[in-house]
Amino acid sequence: MTFSCWKCGESVQLPSGGRVSSRDTCPRCNADLHSCRNCNFYDPGKNNQCSEPQAEWVRDKEAANYCDYYRPNPALTREGRATSPAEGAKKKFDSLFKTQ
Repeated sequence: MTFSCWKCGESVQLPSGGRVSSRDTCPRCNADLHSCRNCNFYDPGKNNQCSEPQAEWVRDKEAANYCDYYRPNPALTREGRATSPAEGAKKKFDSLFKTQ
């Protein structure tokens, strides 16, 4: 399985077993891969910015952490850089008024 780095969009191949270590970094920009920003549960609109209710609070969402609930975000598996929540909301809003 591959997914993209939240920071630079580089495609990263997961090791066999699909687990990302807390020490894994992006080969292009050296950003931590086992971080909240790369997690499936990351949601800036939720309490603690996490949709997993049992996860502990993490101060730095961009730094490596030891969260047991971490899962690579499937939305980041597509090619190219993932959109930020604000960019995604803007695209959805703009699509409401798009004429065909």
